[in-house]
Amino acid sequence: MAERDSDRAVSQTVRAQIALRDLILSGALRPGERISELQAVETTGVSRTPVRMALVRLEEEGLLEAIPSGGFMVKAFSERDILDSIELRGTLEGLAARFAAERGVSVRDLEPLRECLEQIDELVLQDPLSIDAFSAYVALNARFHALLGELSRSPPVIRQIDRVSALPFASPSGFAMAQAAMPEARQILMIAQDHHRIVIDAIANREGARAEAVMREHARVAARTLRSALRNRTHLDLLPASALIKANAV
Repeated sequence: MAERDSDRAVSQTVRAQIALRDLILSGALRPGERISELQAVETTGVSRTPVRMALVRLEEEGLLEAIPSGGFMVKAFSERDILDSIELRGTLEGLAARFAAERGVSVRDLEPLRECLEQIDELVLQDPLSIDAFSAYVALNARFHALLGELSRSPPVIRQIDRVSALPFASPSGFAMAQAAMPEARQILMIAQDHHRIVIDAIANREGARAEAVMREHARVAARTLRSALRNRTHLDLLPASALIKANAV
């Protein structure tokens, strides 16, 4: 019975966490807005203890900030915050790629990544590049990065990549839909694809330093897209959770 109650509490916490995260990322809860436990209970329909845990988890994700007087506040993000998160992801993914190269992987291990590349190539060749193509790219790109992390065979590194990728705007495909609206969309995708090919080649040849360097550079494609989006309100509005970005803040 105690175990069943514990499972129920975990389920309720996850439910509250998802509901509150969606409200934040959709802009329904604005940066600087205070969220109390009672308000969150009323909003989610979940009891107080799971809601308290959900709020703490959202603080750990970086979406909320604890207020000294009690409760939490929706966090806003400066350009520098986002660039730092992207750089951190690139550093961790570079470490994963280096581990994979230095520890060695089989031809069979690399096959799923090569399949992802072939599928992305088919999307990149479409003319014009449609929104549907970019949506498919998001899923394939996420799979490629997940597979790459697994090749490190390092649970601590994989956990930290997952953690940083959960930060707003830091995931590998966090800027894909903004990229779709840019005149240089195809060029950006082709650069990213070239990085993908190079890292596979480096891992296959056990070139750890090269694999690490290319993944760090790969993350900077997202940084470039961010800077472009910040100069164009139309592109910025295509970013999930764009309401959380501080205007003119660095």
